[in-house]
Formats: sequence, C-alpha cells, structure tokens
Amino acid sequence: MMTTIVHDTTEAVCLCQEYNLFLKPIAKMTVSVALPQLKLPGKSISNWEVMERLKAMVAPEQFSALRISKSTMDFIRFEGEVENRGVVKILLAKLDGKSIKLSGFTDILKVRAVENKMDFPTRYDWDSFFRDAKDMNDTVPGERPDTIHLEGLPCRWFILPDGPPDRPSETALQAVFQGFGPVRHVDIPMLDPYREETLDKNFNTFTFGGHLNFEAYVQYQEYDGFAKAMDTLRGMKLMYKGEDGKAVACNIKVTFDTSKHLSDVALKRRQQERLRIQELERQREEQKRREKEEEERKEEERKQKEAEEEEKVQRKAERIRKREQKLREREEKRNIKKVKRRQEVEQKKLQLKIATEERRLLLAQRNLESIRLIAELLGRAKRTRPPPPTPTCGRRPGPWGAPELPYDHTSLRNR
Repeated sequence: MMTTIVHDTTEAVCLCQEYNLFLKPIAKMTVSVALPQLKLPGKSISNWEVMERLKAMVAPEQFSALRISKSTMDFIRFEGEVENRGVVKILLAKLDGKSIKLSGFTDILKVRAVENKMDFPTRYDWDSFFRDAKDMNDTVPGERPDTIHLEGLPCRWFILPDGPPDRPSETALQAVFQGFGPVRHVDIPMLDPYREETLDKNFNTFTFGGHLNFEAYVQYQEYDGFAKAMDTLRGMKLMYKGEDGKAVACNIKVTFDTSKHLSDVALKRRQQERLRIQELERQREEQKRREKEEEERKEEERKQKEAEEEEKVQRKAERIRKREQKLREREEKRNIKKVKRRQEVEQKKLQLKIATEERRLLLAQRNLESIRLIAELLGRAKRTRPPPPTPTCGRRPGPWGAPELPYDHTSLRNR
C-alpha cells in the first residue's frame, strides 16, 4: 500500500474536487520468463540481468514499477505496472511470445506476457452472497449490499484543514464518497479509542503501517449508491494531486462488507460496549483516584509520623543537651568551688606561712632587740661601773660609795 509518484495523469477521473482526490486505472501485467535447463554445475542466471533485458525490450516505453513475484528453477515471474492502460497493450505486443538471448547461454529464454485480471468483487458476487446467506436480512441496513469496506487509505488525504495532521476525519471520508449517493453512515475504527477493547475483535486499529493508513466503512442509503461506488472503484487506485501539480497514487483494497459492521445491532452493541468500557474506565479512574488519595493520606500520615518522630528525637536531643549543659554547669560550679576551696586553702596556708614568718621575724627582731638592749645595757654598765675593789674578807663594795656588802656566793654562781 505504498504511494508512488504519478507522471501521467491523463486517465485520472475526479473523485472529490474538494480534497483533490482522483481515481486512476490500475495498469498491471504479468511477465513470465521460461528458464533453460542448466547443464553446467555452478552456473546460474541472474534475475537482475533478465529484468534489465525486459526493460530494454519495451523501450522507449517504461515500467513505472517492475518486481519479481516468484522465482524457481524453471521460470521467473515478474509483476509490472505502467502509467496508463493504453501502454499495457503496447508492452504486451513487445513482450508476449518474444525471446531473450543471454550472454554465456546457448538456449533462448521464452517470454510470455498477459494483462493482470483485477481481483475485485462483481455484482454477481455480492448479490449471490447476500441472497444465499441465511443470517442476513435484506430489509435491514448492514445486512444487505450497502456497505463498502476500504483498506489502505492514506490518513493525510482525509484530514480536515484545521484538524490533526495524522488522523483522518469521518466528515472528510463522507464528503469524498457521497458523490456516488446519499451516505447513511461512515465508520473509521482507528478513531474510536475503545474499539480495541470491544468484544468485536475483527478489526485492527492500526492497519497498514499504524497511523499512515487506515481502514473505513461507508454505508449507503440506497443500493444504487453502493453499486455505483463499487463499479467506479473496480480496477482503480486512489490518487492525490497536490497544489503544486504533483500527483501520487496508492493502491487500496475495496470489498463489500459481510460482517454486518454497520448494522443497527452491531452499532448498538458497540455503543453498549463503549458505554460499558467508559463506565469501567470511570470506575478505574475512581479507583485510581481513591488509591491516590489513600496513598496521599498514607504518605501524609507517614510524613506526620516522621515529623513526630523527628520532633521526639529533637525533644530528646534537647533534653539530653540541657541535661549535659546542666551537668557541665554543675561540673563548672564544682570545679569553681574546688578552685575556690583550693585557693582558700592556699590562701590560708600562705597567710599561715606569712604569719609564721612574721612571728619568726618578730621573734628574731625581739631577740635582736633584746641582744641589742642587753648589749647596750652591758655597754652602759661597762662605761659606768667602777673597777672592782679589791676583795676583802667577805665584803664587797656597795654601789656608788655605798657601804660594802657581804658577797653572795649564790648570786655569783647564778650569774
């Protein structure tokens, strides 16, 4: 479902002028090249060389695309595509029944070319299907040939001017396909965020490369609109022509819906499933909200508990600090008292020592004064005392001319 550049748009027909969409005929052909029996071991035929020979055979015409669809020991099958259907006949005339001579090989390679048949449902296909299906009711929309299933639509070709650049719009889809007749309903599964969770698992939201392409359902009100759309889309690919004149095309797959996708029952069932999923989603959101609130409450309690624990630790640390401070203050007071007592003891000792020294000094001074006094008295006595008289019989002279006194031997002895 890759887009390809279109150089020749002469065969394109307008699908919707508002969205610059056109339909271009698919011009494909199958080219088969019969391979000779290889007699020499190890010798092979190059597929690339055969492809180049085919391109040279159709010159000056060109393939817009040429690829190998199957390769065996007996043949190589190529699938080629050209710009216009008119070129197919020219290429068939140049290829079909012709032969290729490869260098190094004596055998000639036979070429057969045929135009591809379109694998597209016909009126007989959908009429017979709905006629023979026992679970279909041709009077009920969605259970009759009225719905087209499209796959591989490029998202960027069906966007609104002011819409997201990668999401198609149901409004644009309806505007493009209502040219065939009144549209009853359209559906793009990838736009429904609940579609993957519904019970109907027949869809793939991200078909063909995720958001690059999408699938869609278009239901017409009348059979004529459905039939006209199917007949117009048969053998066509979708082409987009930009404002600069450049065109690109994309092969899309078109079938009639056989799954009752847009029937009233299916729409009601999907709506019920959507409501159920929305309710479940609301319940999940409510549960998440409650869980979040519970987590926040637990977190708040945890923080509050941590704050209380931290406050307790701080109070305990403060009590310990105050206790230690009191102990330090007590120790300091005790030390101060010890120092004071020691100082007082030292002071007392010093005072006692000073007093002792002063007493000693005083005693020494008194002794010295006594000695000096005695010396002075003795000196005076020497100076004033007359020479001793000659001793007489038991008499001693009295002082200062006093009558002689008898000697007292006891006092002399004491002296």
